[in-house]
Amino acid sequence: MELSWIILGLIVIGAIYAIIIYNNFIKNRQLVEEGWSGIDVQLKRRANLIPNMLETVKGYMGHEKGVLEAVTNARAAVQGAGNTGPAERSKLEGLLSGALGKLIAVAENYPDLKANTTFLEFQGSLQMVEDEIQLSRRYYNGSVRNLNVLVESFPSNLIANAFKFIKAEYFELENEAERAVPDVSFN
Repeated sequence: MELSWIILGLIVIGAIYAIIIYNNFIKNRQLVEEGWSGIDVQLKRRANLIPNMLETVKGYMGHEKGVLEAVTNARAAVQGAGNTGPAERSKLEGLLSGALGKLIAVAENYPDLKANTTFLEFQGSLQMVEDEIQLSRRYYNGSVRNLNVLVESFPSNLIANAFKFIKAEYFELENEAERAVPDVSFN
């Protein structure tokens, strides 16, 4: 009789432990989704700044049509990405960051543009959004790390396999040049 109670107790403890691990997976998956949502919001804020910034710059940079087109094309590619995964989205966002970096670098050659208050406001807003993207990316990648550790660790990997929890993708930029935040300082 005692043996059956011990076995029943172990089964109950095992079931409670499995429920706790399952709930940890749910919590971590939600944190990953929340982190991705935060990145998405900041990327949309940046994309919304670009058309007005380009309009301000066009009047000053008549000879820099290629740079303006590169930013416009990169922005269009990002907006056309829709709900792609972090790997594809980070590649497209890296192209946009690079194009914006070139735009800012070329703007250095136009003293009147550097003094334009509207452009200075866009520059400040862009820097603020870039900082928010960086913070959002750190939060998201931390959440992804926590979920991935649960998916790969024993015994939680048993629950992950049983309930089809999978590793999430990190949001990383492909090369070192794209990792740099565009320098938007005109001092």
